[in-house]
Amino acid sequence: MEALMTPLRQRFIEDLQLRNRSPRTIECYVFHLKKFATHFGVSPDRLGAEQVHRYLLHLLHQQKASWSHYNQAVSALRFFYRVTCPSDNAVSRLPYGKRPKRLMPVRSREEVARFLAGVRSPVLAMLLRTIYASGLRLSEALALEPAHIDSQRMVLCVLGKGQKERLIPLSPQLLAELRAYWVKVRPRRWLFPGKDKEQQLCASAVQRGCQKICREQGLPRITPNTLRHCYASHLLELGTDLRTIQALLGHYRVGTTALYTHVTLAGLRQVQSPLDQLPSVTAAPPAPTPGAAPPTT
Repeated sequence: MEALMTPLRQRFIEDLQLRNRSPRTIECYVFHLKKFATHFGVSPDRLGAEQVHRYLLHLLHQQKASWSHYNQAVSALRFFYRVTCPSDNAVSRLPYGKRPKRLMPVRSREEVARFLAGVRSPVLAMLLRTIYASGLRLSEALALEPAHIDSQRMVLCVLGKGQKERLIPLSPQLLAELRAYWVKVRPRRWLFPGKDKEQQLCASAVQRGCQKICREQGLPRITPNTLRHCYASHLLELGTDLRTIQALLGHYRVGTTALYTHVTLAGLRQVQSPLDQLPSVTAAPPAPTPGAAPPTT
């Protein structure tokens, strides 16, 4: 089957590249298509709607896949049967699962400060401080190069999802810290290199480092994505308008950014319950029952 998959997989990858999908998306789609083909032991161009239906049920009931994992599989299969191997069957109309919407994890400024203070590696420390100072995704931060720092205009030039560039204000404090970091680490191509300075710092190493810091500092779970959420929520608490935060985060829809309004404690504390506004009155005595004897004095 691997021999059958090789040219087809190459075509699948090329179709994704022609549509400017990110390397991470391509990797994810190829993974799911390969798992689908392996499940039946047949090249996916010989499979159809019935097999897709059975496979998705397998993911949900046997594999107990998360809705995120399930939806990634649906996206990969929809793309394959719409673009790479067009089919007239119902595969292109596969439904996405509805994920439960949970509040984004946001930590207090004190918790963020303790977390950042607990980092020992200078590269990891500067990476995490840059994420919190700029609201970057982990992938965006890892892809930063020294040339992306524009100290004259005081901005960071970031290449986000969909290969879309955006500018983020560069904090004077962050710039000073980046300059000191540069003197100490002397990064080459990548601003945050791994052990081999020609390679990016590994994302999994960053996640493991965050877990270790939280254990050592006795903190709840904090990840690079948590720091991004904290950046947005703390800006909102400081009075930054939602549209500006949307642009800074690189969100396509303002509705995505609006989720942060549900987790900012400062905003919640300003809301007064209608119960607090009820006037203080004394209850009237109950009306006499018809036919009852009058009260005695």
